[in-house]
Amino acid sequence: MTRAKRILAGIAHLWPIALVVVAWDLWVVLNGYTSTVAPRPWAVFADMITGVTAYLAPAAYTLGVSLVGLVGGTLVGFVCAILVWASAALSGVVTPAALIIRSVPITAMIPIIARIVGYGDPAVIASTVLICFFPAFVFTLSGLASIPDSSRDLFRVLGAGRAQLLFRLGVLYALPQMMVSVRITAPTAVLAAMLAEFLMGADGLGAMFSTSRSYSDMERAWGTALVATIVSVLVFVAARGLERRVVARVA
Repeated sequence: MTRAKRILAGIAHLWPIALVVVAWDLWVVLNGYTSTVAPRPWAVFADMITGVTAYLAPAAYTLGVSLVGLVGGTLVGFVCAILVWASAALSGVVTPAALIIRSVPITAMIPIIARIVGYGDPAVIASTVLICFFPAFVFTLSGLASIPDSSRDLFRVLGAGRAQLLFRLGVLYALPQMMVSVRITAPTAVLAAMLAEFLMGADGLGAMFSTSRSYSDMERAWGTALVATIVSVLVFVAARGLERRVVARVA
């Protein structure tokens, strides 16, 4: 396949996006909405192009917070899963705490988070970590629980301790599952960062959306949502590529 054909094939795969844009425009026109209610896509695209510099810093900030929260939440979930796998006593403490954190809406936890770490960047990052931690905890624990009994017995016969069983065998089963959680959680990390920025941050796409909406700048508000969507897709694609590479190395 020539380069031109590959480019055309790639463009052909973008038809769902074109369909969404056309449906968006028809929805606005047929309902007679003004720009203060719902702007047309062409106005949003024009604002994104002419004001691209206004989007760059908030998008970079949100992306950075998302990655920090994703990595931090994954590490916390990984460590908690190991603690639960290694000790029944710790399992009785960590598992209920993880379920409580997962069940309580993040908006209800904001006063507690703000009281502990304060408002601003620390609160935004802490909120993102809390949202990203539970999938890593569940998937990592699932991977550790899937270690075959035959392999476990072989290690014990060879005199391997708990730590050797974990690092030489458990990691091989936990890492692929943990990477699944990274792929699934990556777009959620962007949403979590935006939500935290919207509620208690001063920077990022969430704060930009809040400010734009307050001033009824709907083109900028919808453009912010569109940029956040693009960032989420890019983060998901990157996480999927990382997952494939890790699984290929471990397998």
